[in-house]
Amino acid sequence: MAFAITQTCCNDASCVAVCPVNCIHPTPDEPDFGTTDMLHIDPAACIDCGACADACPVDAVFPVESLTAPLKAYADLNAAYYADRDPAPRDRDPAPNFHTWAPPVFDRVLPSDFPELDVAVVGTGPAGMYAVQDLLLHTSARVTLLDRLRTPGGLVRYGVAPDHPSTKKIGEAFRRFHDHHRLRLRLGVEVGADVSAAELAERHDAVIYAVGACAPRRLGLPGEDLPGSIPATDVVAWYNGHPDAPADGIDLSAERAVVVGNGNVALDVARILTADPEDLNGTSIAPAALDALRSSRVREVVVLGRRGPEAAACTAPELRALAHRTELVLDDHDPRIAAALDAATDEKARLLRGLPREGVDWTAPPATRRIVLRFHSAPRAFLGDGAVRGLRVSGGAGEVDIGTGRVITAVGYRGTALPGLPFDETGGTVPNEGGRVLDRPGTYVVGWIKRGPSGGIGSNRACARETVDALLDDVVRGRLVPRRGGRAAAALRRLRGKALRGKALAD
Repeated sequence: MAFAITQTCCNDASCVAVCPVNCIHPTPDEPDFGTTDMLHIDPAACIDCGACADACPVDAVFPVESLTAPLKAYADLNAAYYADRDPAPRDRDPAPNFHTWAPPVFDRVLPSDFPELDVAVVGTGPAGMYAVQDLLLHTSARVTLLDRLRTPGGLVRYGVAPDHPSTKKIGEAFRRFHDHHRLRLRLGVEVGADVSAAELAERHDAVIYAVGACAPRRLGLPGEDLPGSIPATDVVAWYNGHPDAPADGIDLSAERAVVVGNGNVALDVARILTADPEDLNGTSIAPAALDALRSSRVREVVVLGRRGPEAAACTAPELRALAHRTELVLDDHDPRIAAALDAATDEKARLLRGLPREGVDWTAPPATRRIVLRFHSAPRAFLGDGAVRGLRVSGGAGEVDIGTGRVITAVGYRGTALPGLPFDETGGTVPNEGGRVLDRPGTYVVGWIKRGPSGGIGSNRACARETVDALLDDVVRGRLVPRRGGRAAAALRRLRGKALRGKALAD
């Protein structure tokens, strides 16, 4: 019986590398890689060895016969990916591996005298840890890993919803490198406050910044700064117990909340706010957030999409998980919605097509605990005098006012400037070429601060590979000349002795 990949797939292709029969696609060298919501196992080629399940860092791979009710559909979804892709006809008995193997690629060859580098990596999230993993496993570099927080993990720890424990498991794979004999972990160290970018550059052969993109994008609408309007980043930080988030920072006294945006973060927020608190008990949710949810008055969360259902920003696996966990309703206020669903053929359209539809009276209080998906609804203004009392949105027949005391904006993230580094205000990134920071030899970036807030956890693996490749290539070509005599290690000892201006370091 074959294996199947399920909802929590992180797309980092760890499973591809261990499959003995090349039956997991798309692979990193195929055009579809990075464009699909998940990877797929071909049931006709799978030999049931289980190597992929052992390698999966997020516990997303299971034997088909063991799939539980919410996951049973993934057996067909894996098979459907190959319906029009098999080069071998199914009316004969093909060899177990009927997919074409790519030719071998030797895209990284280091000279035998390649030096031992001292590299600093700033940020312990997925982007930084994929870079650390590459450096420790494939070079003899000594790595100093820094984070401004006292708990490592970045996006995995503070960005993944607490009811997605499998996704958080990739943090376990990263944590094993914290004890590597060539790595020094320095927590509670903030670049720009405790140590400058110039000091890091002087004390190391190279510095890789993996500081993410944590600031919320703004809508720029009238009333956006009214009390009751909050970015989704604040809600996510609150329920994940981020140190910067006040324990009592989210007011749940409104019966209806509106989430602007329909990406995965928007669905996470809607799902957590409407979940049965006891279902979250025992997860990694912050205790204060769980207590607040137990007394929450929120009964309905409206998720707004500017465009139609065919352009929903969430992934199909996230939408499928949402449909299994709470009452989900489609607001059919616009005839374009039904037309789009009838014409579409992808998985998200099939899921949305099967939802109950109704016209919602936005002047009436919500009657049941549920999530309402409303498409073709662009926000126009936050309503209220002194606090949010509603949101004006475009509708199929004009503008509509949705009565609410809480509006959560989930329209994306952007990076923030780091003292001492160049910054592109328009894109919210550090200007770079393939990870090389422009006009800063020996300084590199990886992750969202490099490419912008796009892609999930697994996307950072290829991104980190590109950045590390650039660093190593610079050394080989003489563009980056390593220091000699252990200056970086000595500087780190001095840095530790000074305790960074009185701030304790966590080893």
